[in-house]
Amino acid sequence: MNPEAAAAPPDRTVHVVMPEGVHDPSAPSGGNAYDRRVCRDLPRIGWQVHEHLAGGGWPRPGISGRAELARILRRPEDGSLVLLDGLVACAAPDIVVPEAERLRLAVLVHLPLGDETGLDPGSATILDLGERRTLRAAAAVVATSTWAAGRLVDHHGLLPERVHVAAPGADVAPLAHGSGDVPRLLCVAAVIPRKGQQRLVESLAALSDLPWSCVCVGGLDRDPGYAARLRGLIAECDLADRVHLAGPRTGARLSASYAAADLLVLPSSAETYGMVATEALARGVPVVASAVGGLPEAVGAAPGGSVPGALVPPGDRAALTAALRRWLCEPGEQDRARAAARDRRLALAGWETTARSLAGALDRLRQEPRRQP
Repeated sequence: MNPEAAAAPPDRTVHVVMPEGVHDPSAPSGGNAYDRRVCRDLPRIGWQVHEHLAGGGWPRPGISGRAELARILRRPEDGSLVLLDGLVACAAPDIVVPEAERLRLAVLVHLPLGDETGLDPGSATILDLGERRTLRAAAAVVATSTWAAGRLVDHHGLLPERVHVAAPGADVAPLAHGSGDVPRLLCVAAVIPRKGQQRLVESLAALSDLPWSCVCVGGLDRDPGYAARLRGLIAECDLADRVHLAGPRTGARLSASYAAADLLVLPSSAETYGMVATEALARGVPVVASAVGGLPEAVGAAPGGSVPGALVPPGDRAALTAALRRWLCEPGEQDRARAAARDRRLALAGWETTARSLAGALDRLRQEPRRQP
């Protein structure tokens, strides 16, 4: 390698490494949507983006997936700028870390791998240690909320100046028309334990004396056992005609779900941000969500400090039930939350802000001397 070439500032070119499912419409996720959007928006502000899709069932890749990642990382020239989705990078530290010696590596963390629910302690520990090794080797780390950035610094012992925030943006959409009759609740999340649909159904069972309906939009195949238990709980609570598991929706079908909703409910136990909250607020739909991780940042407050809905302690079914009962029973609360949501809608940052925040981190990295092992 030519030392003088390595010292020369590279152009504004970035190689982005993502899971191959990022473009799969049958498996929508906030992380996939984020990756797709920044790859589309970075070129609009002067960046050249080369996308690389890594197959392999991340974060548990097989031999072929690991070999493919190794091939992808060997392709860029020495000193090239590479942004890796954390789902890929943090699951293969033995492949990624050695490349940190010749590439300018940045890792985008959507969710710390060990924070996913349903992992056995041994698997969670292995994923967590691999993530720590990868993030400590990377020249830069990008988090999707201020809360997530702070947690990564504290948990993995990272230098704060190496951790950057590029929060997801939101596209302001037409105001939702709502149900117009029986209040319609909407939950948009993969059907997995971390998203809390079981707590939602239990709370709704306690509110069966009130008029409402609920649609849960999200993939059902990531944890089939949990999805089956959830269906059983819905039947046991005699809510089959009121709670509908709709499966994944994207594009116009998802937009129609938001447009018909009166309230978004997201009772997650862990979230680094919570893009569905801002997607709802972009349509003036209030939100009842867990006060966990970066969700309070996503929900935010309208000018004047009014929360556009309610934030409840994570895992607290009684608090969730009380917040829903208050919203369902008090017209004044509905009016307040709706007005705050419409005000918040106009204050949301767009995706151009996300792209510029990410570009700022990448610009800083490309202008720094490459780190030495």
